[in-house]
Amino acid sequence: MDFKTLPRMIDISCVKTDSTFEEMYKMVDIAKKNKLICCFAMPYYTRWLVEQLKDAPDTFVGGTAGFPHGNELTENKVNSAVIQKKLGCAEIDMVQNVTALKHGDYDEVAADIAAVKAAIGDTPLKVILEVGYLSDYEICKGAEIAVRSGASFVKTGTGWSGKPSTVEHIKLIRSAIGDSARIKAAGGVRDLETVLAMIDAGCSRFGIGVNSVISILKEAGIYVE
Repeated sequence: MDFKTLPRMIDISCVKTDSTFEEMYKMVDIAKKNKLICCFAMPYYTRWLVEQLKDAPDTFVGGTAGFPHGNELTENKVNSAVIQKKLGCAEIDMVQNVTALKHGDYDEVAADIAAVKAAIGDTPLKVILEVGYLSDYEICKGAEIAVRSGASFVKTGTGWSGKPSTVEHIKLIRSAIGDSARIKAAGGVRDLETVLAMIDAGCSRFGIGVNSVISILKEAGIYVE
């Protein structure tokens, strides 16, 4: 692939509990200089992040809902998504109800996603499966439900499970949803080899932490200091 297109596939993120403003400033600087497509932080930082990127037309802000566990009330997810959209988020990444999926309560999983999608309208919704907690069947089922309920993207994980997303996860999701939605990989994507293999498997967006973004762009020979 033409590595110059890679920054338009990267959502750079600072979404850990202990992420600091120092890290946030570093993320913003990298995003602006390298024209990354999106920045993600926890909702506490959203207003600040939108302000920091108001002069960066190439980079928008994404919001999170139900992050990182997914098992909170649907009303909370809806409220968080709506507030962050009003603050300026151009996309919303929500975590599906992992417990409901594993329990086989598929109607609840679908209703949870559909409610958020209805609330944010035409804003793209990425639904996070958290593949590290799921069987292959559950991954496919969750992906199918997500797309049927309005997801523009099926996303592998939050990065919080401690289990990395893999190329096999991408292949599994693609086998379940075909071309009906795009796939975003997040969690454990730390080198260019993995990124390229995931692209070949059908992935088109990546959620990557600050240090790994630097490393990957340097491997590709396109990092701007």
